Amino acid sequence: MGMKTKIALGAVVGLVVIGAVSANTGDDGTGSAGKGTSASADRQPGGAKDAGADAGQGTEKTEKAEEKLSQAEQFKAFVEENGTAQEKEAVSHVTKVQGADEQNDILDTADIYTDFTGGLMGEGSGPAKLIASAFADWKQSENGLVTVYDADGELLGNGQF
Repeated sequence: MGMKTKIALGAVVGLVVIGAVSANTGDDGTGSAGKGTSASADRQPGGAKDAGADAGQGTEKTEKAEEKLSQAEQFKAFVEENGTAQEKEAVSHVTKVQGADEQNDILDTADIYTDFTGGLMGEGSGPAKLIASAFADWKQSENGLVTVYDADGELLGNGQF
């Protein structure tokens, strides 16, 4: 086989591989039994939104109210409603939550900042595990990692969610 033939054959094989990979990654899951199987009225073409406009107004207002709260406030509200007394005490020290709003179940990470001081050897290392556990109750992911930091940005603990 000549050099030109090998290059041409390699290019054809490369194009076939790229085409196969792009065909598989372009599937958004709407035809399978995965998470995206139910289409809401907002996503349906042809004005289906108008038919059910009255039925969805209550949930729409709730979603808008949740969007106005910061992630830390949403997390604290969840723990206040569902957490234990120890979790409520630990979560009262949370000052900021990042990364909890968007998840893709591939590699989800969230960071929780607290007002504890002293790093791993300080007062916040015990409550950090409670905070991570409460976060796992609030958000679920197939492959999530939540990390809890102190006021100086030092690691206090982490956990899976």
